[in-house]
Amino acid sequence: MKKTYRSKVSYLLLLFIFLLFYLPLIVEATETGFHRNLVFSFSLLFVIYALVLHLFFFTIYTIEDNQLKIKCGFFTYKPIPISAIKSISKTRSILASPAASFDRIEIKYGKWDEIILSPQNKYEFAKDLCAINPEIQNLMK
Repeated sequence: MKKTYRSKVSYLLLLFIFLLFYLPLIVEATETGFHRNLVFSFSLLFVIYALVLHLFFFTIYTIEDNQLKIKCGFFTYKPIPISAIKSISKTRSILASPAASFDRIEIKYGKWDEIILSPQNKYEFAKDLCAINPEIQNLMK
């Protein structure tokens, strides 16, 4: 069985990042007008913001071969054996993670490991993991 879930995307978070990047430049442009350094800064931030967008819209979680595979844009995480997953629960953690939304779940696995994800359909995602490993403590209910 292979099943892929996309990350839920928080557009408010994207807006916040956009404003964080561009608001200071917009303020400077209104005060001093456009100049060479400002155009360069806008261009550089455009490339960086495009990379951020790529991370947000191309974060996927795949259940395949009894493993949970996580891809965040260009980055691939080490696969997590589903047999090693101990629990799945909702979380409000804002720690950096392969989750493009604040509607997140926490997966605890191995002895001390955990990862925070934000699948679009977190209940179905948890159900699919529990179908493979019924020992998972599903705290999503």
